[in-house]
Amino acid sequence: MASLKDAEQLTKSLDDVVEQLRTELGRGGVDFERLVALADDLGEQADGLAETFNSLNETLMERLQQAKSGRGRGSSSTPRSQSKTAVRG
Repeated sequence: MASLKDAEQLTKSLDDVVEQLRTELGRGGVDFERLVALADDLGEQADGLAETFNSLNETLMERLQQAKSGRGRGSSSTPRSQSKTAVRG
């Protein structure tokens, strides 16, 4: 099962791109094409991370709503392992 510590690993790639951007800026002879590429990569990765966290949030909120309404328990919900077996059979 994933944990918040695992989710923290999703930011590692962003840290790497930010570090590359800092290094490029600190060199003095700035290559603006390289800066644009790094900034674009950073933006894409940040968008992807935001989408991931938004999806996780939506899933958690749905589960909480189900638990509050009582739909998350009882015979009406089929465990995933059973539903996969039923599909295969």
